[in-house]
This record gives sequence, C-alpha cells and structure tokens, in this order.
Amino acid sequence: MIKTGAEILVESLKAENVEVIFGYPGGVMLGIYDTLFDADLRHILPRHEQGGTHAADGYARASGKVGVCFATSGPGATNTITGITNAHMDSVPMVVFTGQVPTVLIGGDAFQEADIIGITRPIVKHSYLVQDVDNLAQTIKEAFYIARTGRPGPVVVDLPKDVMAAKTKLKSDTKIDLPGYHPNYEGHPLQIKKLLKVIENAKKPVIHIGGGVIISEASEEIKKFSEKLHIPIISTFMGIGAIPTDHPNYLGWLGMHGNYASNTAITETDCLISIGTRFSDRSTGKIDGFAPNAKIAHIDIDPSSISKNVTIDVPIVGDCGKVMRQIFQYIDSYKWKKNEESRRKWLQETTEWNREKPFSYKHSEKVIKPQFVVEKISEITNGNAIITTEVGQNQMWAAQFYKFKHPRQFISSGGLGTMGFGFPAAIGAKIAYPDREVFDIAGDGSFLMNIQELCTAIQHRLNVKIAILNNKFLGMVRQWQHLFFNNRYSYTCLECQPDFVKLAESYGCVGLRTDKPEEVESVLKESMQIKDKPVVMDFAVDREENVFPMIPAGAALNEMIFDKR
Repeated sequence: MIKTGAEILVESLKAENVEVIFGYPGGVMLGIYDTLFDADLRHILPRHEQGGTHAADGYARASGKVGVCFATSGPGATNTITGITNAHMDSVPMVVFTGQVPTVLIGGDAFQEADIIGITRPIVKHSYLVQDVDNLAQTIKEAFYIARTGRPGPVVVDLPKDVMAAKTKLKSDTKIDLPGYHPNYEGHPLQIKKLLKVIENAKKPVIHIGGGVIISEASEEIKKFSEKLHIPIISTFMGIGAIPTDHPNYLGWLGMHGNYASNTAITETDCLISIGTRFSDRSTGKIDGFAPNAKIAHIDIDPSSISKNVTIDVPIVGDCGKVMRQIFQYIDSYKWKKNEESRRKWLQETTEWNREKPFSYKHSEKVIKPQFVVEKISEITNGNAIITTEVGQNQMWAAQFYKFKHPRQFISSGGLGTMGFGFPAAIGAKIAYPDREVFDIAGDGSFLMNIQELCTAIQHRLNVKIAILNNKFLGMVRQWQHLFFNNRYSYTCLECQPDFVKLAESYGCVGLRTDKPEEVESVLKESMQIKDKPVVMDFAVDREENVFPMIPAGAALNEMIFDKR
C-alpha cells in the first residue's frame, strides 16, 4: 500500500504499541498533524516543548513504556534539550520526533532550521536524520528498539518536511540488524561464582541498589537474596521505591542527604554488592572515603559504567534481573553457615542505627515544617501515591519522609537535577495511571518554571495534586548560602510571587492555602475529595528550614552534618 511519510510514521507508532504522544505542532509538522487528526492515537498538547518532554519522561518512568514526544523544527526542537538530557542522565526510554526543514534547505540557515542531530549528539543513545522516505519505517523500528533495550535512554528522530510528504510502499517486514549494538543480558557464570565466593567470606556485606533495579524489575529477587543471606539493603536516590521503606532489611538511601545508617554502613562494609547504579558523586561523596574497606562487585547492563567512577573488584555485565536469577542457580553451592552469625549481627547493628538516628526534624505548633507536610501526604495516601518532585529541598524531603511501597512510585530528576520537572512529569504519570493518586511535591521556585502546564492538566481533566512547600526562597541554594557563605542570600529570595490560589483558579483548577500546622491535614483531605481537576495547595512553610543530614561537597559519607538547633 502506498502511503506518505506522515502516514508511515503513524502506522509505525501503532506497530510499537504507542498509546499516547506528547507533542506541539509547527509549520514543518503540518502534514504529520493532519494525519494525526484521523489517527487512533491519544495526543496531549503541552504548553511548552520542555513540558512535553518531561511529561513523556514521567509517563515512561511510571509505566515502563517508551515515552514519545513531537516538536517542530528550530526553537521547538531546541526546547526539548533539557528534557532529553534529563532522560539521558536517568536512563529513561524516550523517542523524540522533531520536525526539520526540507532536505534541500538543510544547511542553508532556512527559517526555523536547527541542527538538532548535532546539538543532541552528546545527550542521546542514538539519533537519526531521515533523508529518504523508504528508510522511515526501519528507522522508527530501530529507534524504539535502541530506546528500550540495554541501558534505556532517549533517541532523536529528525523528520524533514519533504520526507513526510513523500510517498512509498509501506513495508511490513522490517527487521532489526544493528552491527555493534548487542546489549549483554546474561552475566558471565565465572564472575557470578566469584561474586558469591566474595560474599561467602564477608562478615559485613551490603546490597547497594540503584535505578537499574527498577528498570529491570529485579526488586523481588533482591528482597529474596537479602532475606536468604541476612544482608542489609541500601538504595541510591534513584533506587528509592525498589524496596519498600518498611522492609526490615532496608536501611534507607545513601549520599549527600541520605540517612545515617546507610552512609555509615557503606563506610564500614567489607563487601559491597552494587546493582544497577552508576556511582554518582551525590551517592559516593569523596571517592577515597567510599566503602574504603570493601571488595566491590558491580552488576550493570552498561559496561561503560563499570569502574568509571569507582574501581570495581568483581564486574558483572548484564541485566540486573537476569543476573539475580542466575545467582539463585548457584547460591546453594556455597557455605552460607560459615559467616551467618556475623551477617545476622551486622544486619541487627545497621538496623539499630536506623532506630537511633532516623530522618527527623523538630515539629512546631506555630509554623508549618515542610517535612510535616510530606509525612501527612504519606499518611493520607497510605504510601500508595505516585510521587513526583521538583528539584531542591522539596525533592530531598519527599525522599526522606514519604514511605514508599512500590517500584516506579518515586519519579524525580536525579542526574540532571531539573527544576520544573515534577509537575509535567506528574501529568505524564497520571496519564499512565489515571486511577492512581499522583502528587507533585514542589518548591515554589521550581513549580513556576513549568506552571503553564496547568492548561494541559485542566484541558485533560487530570486530577494531579501539587503540594507547594512555599518558603519564598530558592531553598537549597539558600541553604548552601546559609551554611557556607555566611548567610549572604545573594539573589535567592523569591518575595515577588504570584498568589498561587488565585493563579490556580484562573486556570480553572482548585487552589487551597494554609500557613497553620493544624490545617495541613484538612487541606490535604479536602484535595483528596476532588477527582476531576488539578489541585494546587500552597503551604507556607518555615522559610529557613534546612535539609539534614548533609554531606558537604568534597566530604566522605561518614562526615555528615546534622541540625544543631
């Protein structure tokens, strides 16, 4: 059957089981959007391309599917850059289709031309400029395959206007053949046996998990492994939710604002089993002080992550879930009774640290503490909501005080730390799971960066809850100014703010506000009664509350500082 490039694009998306597109039209995309008008695909119109990419990102993280977004050429394409980088840093599968000027005009500085392939090259898994309609279906199939396999990530497909208008016969027999791209899913048996031997001889082992555990759906295997051998589990920030917060073997998350038990256990362990993590600087602190007494094993599907930041003693390249299942094929061949008593004692010691020094704050009857708001959200939702965050203090308090139960429940910008991420990501998550509660725990500064997406939420009647922890500061930057720059609050004060309640109402949303601790619960309960539109809650919180514990830049994990007030 003869079809235009635009029609082939739509058919290819359906073949990949795409259900929703986040896209913003433009001149060179007119042919595509005319075809979409009659297509059986859900299209969500964001109010900014960055919002669209973050929404596709949130949709992908919540659902495990590939997020898809469209943008027109030139400024439309360049507006996707932050969202693409964010997905790249956090290993989120996404395919971004950008419009491009006709092929004969490429390189001539045509109206709304931008070299999006060159611009995005460092921040994608792969990119394509489609110059022949005969290659379009194959290109799209490859793009989705690359985005979702191995270590997931974003792929850009640039679509010139004339290629979308050109006609050809739609091929139904496209196959994947990518020389040089063959992700390794199975771990090497000899390396797995070496790992088990190291664990057999360890007295203070720790399981250290990252976002790769969630991506590979390895949570159940890791819980089973931990319970069988009595080994404590620590997550990275991106690994939050992989293990329920209340699991007896789960210590918490490590790093700059991680908890005492996790950071101390990493410092004292003699065997670190790291699974699906890339050892970011926010997790490791000073490298010389990271697990200084441990043999370190690393299971990861991305071979370039092995020994990139931390020297690894036992590398295993493979999918975390598959490798864990392989481990259980060999596990009974080892002498686990040998150090069982030591491991049990170690597990008890580390969990006792959690009881002695949990995440905590000083409650106030006079002013709302931001941590209290997060605790109440956790309470009222029974720990079952999907939580997205903006970036900064709000992000850390959400991670510290919400009691997560499930993987894919915590959606936050980890690697890039993107302000403005949380709200559009919440829109994407709500589209993925319309029947689940979705909360964006926000800072006032960060929420303002993509506030225009209230239009998107109201248009599609998305019952997203936005809880603004409003301290009228760029909170985390102010905290550093307070601790390390003698309280010189240089351009971090946000006194000039909109009235968030009136602003919400002007969009057609519900706006709620309180500055009284005793009203926090009632405001949250009122928001839970609203089911057909977004709710913006403005909580006026303690303006100079800080996030603790904290590890100063350049310090080791055991050099935490705590609130001394």
